[in-house]
Amino acid sequence: MPDDLSVTPVEALKHAQRLLDADRPFHAHEVLEAAWKEAPEAERELWRGLAQIAVGVTHVRRGNARGARALLERAADRIEPYAHDTPYSIDVTGVAAEARRIAGHAADGIDPDMPVRIQLTRRSSTP
Repeated sequence: MPDDLSVTPVEALKHAQRLLDADRPFHAHEVLEAAWKEAPEAERELWRGLAQIAVGVTHVRRGNARGARALLERAADRIEPYAHDTPYSIDVTGVAAEARRIAGHAADGIDPDMPVRIQLTRRSSTP
């Protein structure tokens, strides 16, 4: 990913979802981080949390249970305030729940190959 990646929120969500679906969470993080840097102030913590969830999944893939658990819990806390008024059809509730599910498994040790099902947007209204 280029350091100066510039994406719209809708582009970021589509591209990050493709990367997550391809089990490339670190690359998804870079796309979401680019959106975070360009987001309006009111949305920055949402995008920051989404980027952190992707990094948390990266920790899972690398077998770092402690890092995964801490980052996924913190990221879920960060995005949950957006659950009632989410922009771009982001499924905050579903993403936070999946982050907490993964974090719960990490508390017991982690299988780097564990299934991860992060769906960034609500399926009925995917951007």
